[in-house]
Amino acid sequence: MAMAAADIEQMIKDALPDAEVTINDLAGDGDHYAAHVVSKEFAGKSRVQQHQLVYQALKGRMGNELHALALQTSAPE
Repeated sequence: MAMAAADIEQMIKDALPDAEVTINDLAGDGDHYAAHVVSKEFAGKSRVQQHQLVYQALKGRMGNELHALALQTSAPE
């Protein structure tokens, strides 16, 4: 079962309300996405910690409804 890009974006924004989120469907199949997420919540955190915040926002859907997500995360400039 695939996940819609809009659902991924909404889940991230629900967890990180200030986030700027860009989602791209890499394969056109609803299973392989790339996401660029910018949030002040990432300030002072390692890349791993930033990615963990995004994965937590997806509430266990990684590896299930969402097969692959290439992440780019950063704090605002």
